[in-house]
Amino acid sequence: MSLVHQFFFGIYPYIALSVFFLGSLARFEREQYTWKSDSSQMLRPAQLRLGSILFHIGVLGLFFGHLVGLLTPLAVWDFLGVSHSFKQGVAMLAGGIMGLTGLAGLLILMHRRWSDPRISATSRFSDKLLLVWILITLLLGLSTIPVSAGHLDGHAMVQLMSWAQRIVTLRGDAASYVEDASIIFKLHLFMGMTLFVIFPFTRLVHVWSGFGALAYLGRAWQLVRPR
Repeated sequence: MSLVHQFFFGIYPYIALSVFFLGSLARFEREQYTWKSDSSQMLRPAQLRLGSILFHIGVLGLFFGHLVGLLTPLAVWDFLGVSHSFKQGVAMLAGGIMGLTGLAGLLILMHRRWSDPRISATSRFSDKLLLVWILITLLLGLSTIPVSAGHLDGHAMVQLMSWAQRIVTLRGDAASYVEDASIIFKLHLFMGMTLFVIFPFTRLVHVWSGFGALAYLGRAWQLVRPR
C-alpha cells in the first residue's frame, strides 16, 4: 500500500472531519451574521422552487442513504437476512434515483445562477465552487453505478462499508480495505470527503441550522402576558 493511498484514505478523512467540526464551530463563534443560506429568491424567484426542491430531496436522500448504508454493521444485515448482492442492488437503484433527482435540481440552480446577471454578480467564488464541486461529486457517484453493475456480488460495497466503519472506529487499517477499489470509487470518496473540508467556509453551514431546528419541537410554550 503506497503512502499516497494511506494518506488519502487513512489520514485525510480525519483531517476533513476535524476541519468540518472545528471550522463550523469557529464560524458560528466568530461570524454568526454569515451563518445563512444567502438565498437569491429576492433577485429571481423563477426556477428556484423547483430546483431547490429537487436538489434538497436528492442530496438529503443520498446523505442519509450513505449514512445508513455505510455505517450499519455487516452483522446487522446478515442478522436481518439481507444478502450483500441484494443490498448492493437496492443501493444502486435508490442511489440512482436520488442522484438523478439531485442532479436535475442542481443543474437548474446552476443555470439560474450563471445565466442571471444580477445573481451571478452577487455570487461569491465559494458559491460557484460549491456548486461545481457538488456537480462533480454527483457525477462520479452516478458513474459508480455502471461499475457496480459489472460485479453484483456485493464485494465492492462490503469494501466501502468496512473502510467507513473502520474510519469512524479509529482503526489504522481502514485504507487497506479500498486499496484495490475502482478509481471511480476512490475519486468519489475524495470529492465527498473534501465537501466536509469546504463545508464551514460556504453557505452549506446552514445545514446545521436545519438539524438544530428539530430542537424547537421539544421547546416549552412561550407565554405572552398582556399588560
